[in-house]
Amino acid sequence: MLVITGHEVSELLSMEACITLMETALQDLSAGQAEQQLRSVVPVREGGLMGLMPAYLIRQEIVGAKLISVFPHNHDRGLPSHQGLITLFDATTGAVNAIVDGLRVTAIRTAAVSAAATKLLAKPDARSLALIGTGEQARSHLEALMLVRPLERVRVWSRSAEHAQRFADDMSARYGERLAIEASGSAQEAVACAEIICTLTSSTTPVLEDEWIAEGAHINAVGACRAKDRELATAIVRRSRLYVDRRESALGEAGDYLIPLQEGAISSDHIVGEVGEALLGRIEGRTSDKQLTLFKSLGLAVEDLAAAAYIYEQAQQQGKGTSIAI
Repeated sequence: MLVITGHEVSELLSMEACITLMETALQDLSAGQAEQQLRSVVPVREGGLMGLMPAYLIRQEIVGAKLISVFPHNHDRGLPSHQGLITLFDATTGAVNAIVDGLRVTAIRTAAVSAAATKLLAKPDARSLALIGTGEQARSHLEALMLVRPLERVRVWSRSAEHAQRFADDMSARYGERLAIEASGSAQEAVACAEIICTLTSSTTPVLEDEWIAEGAHINAVGACRAKDRELATAIVRRSRLYVDRRESALGEAGDYLIPLQEGAISSDHIVGEVGEALLGRIEGRTSDKQLTLFKSLGLAVEDLAAAAYIYEQAQQQGKGTSIAI
């Protein structure tokens, strides 16, 4: 069995490779070539939770699960909100093949999935991006979206003006020759005229209002992952053409969809379909430059397993990871 650290994950899994992996994983799931169960969640004090996410990649003959903790208040402690590991098993023998750091996989694959959805749903010439949130996902989303759209301007907002400015300074030092990156004084200012918007917060109540969102924008709603939590006002969801990563997951966990549904603002058929279905050509993506498209991301076990399986394969080829007997 190989144990693969977060540092090794960063070396072995590029964002570009991960976007392709996530497109394939989403297509496989929608085509019945992968299976997964809804995550099992145990609430923990102060709003934290422990989740178990099992899945089966049929073509790769790999079964496994991610065990993850989510503690939103960790940001106040200087710690990541999401921590965990992914275990890979051989689907033929049941042998444990690898244990992979889940923190880095989550950071990379979540942004890669948003990039896959953006590639499919945002206007082809979209050049302006708004990031709502300044944590690890903001950094990885900026890296990912630069690969799928010709970005020129980025605005970022956080409830902490200090965090927003630090993010803008850090990312300007990294990408300043290509992008104009600036901190905004409000979420409304950040999203004004933005063609792509990513909400990446731990908020349980809306951080965006409909009147702030420009015609023809695309939104990746990533932060809220429980039925009672949401980042978007009801009117945004009602106006949008809504896509999800997995319909079953959205019906059980997506507050951004479930709350407007409970309010009677939308009907049960408001979800156009899964991104995987659109990638397969079974449903249409964006059909007009004036549409507001919305991708509600919850994060799926098949995404984690697809990334971890690739990392395991690369580690074997490159002689990385630590081999241990169990």
